[in-house]
Amino acid sequence: MRIRLAILEKDQSYLTRIVSAFSSRFADKFEIYSFTDKDVALATLDSARIDVLVASDVFDIDVKALPKRCGFAYFVDSFGVDTINDQVAICKFQKAELIYRQILSIYSEKAGSLFGMKSDDESTKIFLFNSVSGGTGASSMAAACAVHLASQGKKVLYLDLEKFGSSNSFFSGEGQFDLSDIIYALKSRKTNLSLKLESSVKQDYSGVYFFDAPKVALDMMELGGEDVLQLISEIKTMGVYEYLVLDTDFALNKDSLSLARQAIAVCWIGDGSEISNEKTRRAFQALTILEQNADLPLQNRLYLIYNKFSNKTSTTLDDLGVKSLGGAPKYEHATSAQVLERLAKLELFDNII
Repeated sequence: MRIRLAILEKDQSYLTRIVSAFSSRFADKFEIYSFTDKDVALATLDSARIDVLVASDVFDIDVKALPKRCGFAYFVDSFGVDTINDQVAICKFQKAELIYRQILSIYSEKAGSLFGMKSDDESTKIFLFNSVSGGTGASSMAAACAVHLASQGKKVLYLDLEKFGSSNSFFSGEGQFDLSDIIYALKSRKTNLSLKLESSVKQDYSGVYFFDAPKVALDMMELGGEDVLQLISEIKTMGVYEYLVLDTDFALNKDSLSLARQAIAVCWIGDGSEISNEKTRRAFQALTILEQNADLPLQNRLYLIYNKFSNKTSTTLDDLGVKSLGGAPKYEHATSAQVLERLAKLELFDNII
């Protein structure tokens, strides 16, 4: 099913260009109706069952008179204008991909949960990264794994679920939405989540897909365990990504264990220090007790990776009975970007089943 999009624009030259761009790039997404006459456009909304109307701001549109099913936004000439007359504003002079995402976001809020754009393909493989002791660079290792997979031509989504994490420390891309928009969609249950995910995702130059971190970290506090499980389920059933790399806070509660059991690999990151090793031992002992009667135990999918390892002060946990994939030293005087680049070249990621 395609979105029925109506574009009302005085500038015939621009109208021709945007319709041509959308028709060539998003033919499978849009059924496009174009107008230069306001009265004709408005008269067509009902009969053509238009889903979204985008009108140039030279037209004065009575939004209350539009069909309830129809989303709406104004086209504007300038960046930095978010709303006009309390309606969403879209800058017309930007990449077609960015305009598409904004239109998709508007439609997602009207479509609700009735619109089915899901795939039966649930082959997305999940790698979960966290650290028992903290401060060992688990986020860097998770991001590096995502870059490593992307470098091999895999379609990979990096999802930072840490309460105070920031995917922007590793990745950057074009687009105006962030994870707060996803959280709102989850909580409201009035928005089509798969469409909101598609409209909000960004792509880094490395090829990794990601979501910008919320501008206010408190938004992450609203994300409960059931919300996370629903989010992961939605991403999997979309059938878009081959790999999902999760960067999470460490916990052994019910929701965290349910999430971990969906992963084909759970990677605990340590630095081999005395404190890190002791905390890892205690966590593994607790996990063993919790999983005594588990149908899908995690131990056979648990891996240790060492980061910031020092030959002078670090030791490996050889007697724990957990497979070690190896690791990396501490890269002195290196920027975050340089560290990520070096970690992404590690062959140990190829050994994750």
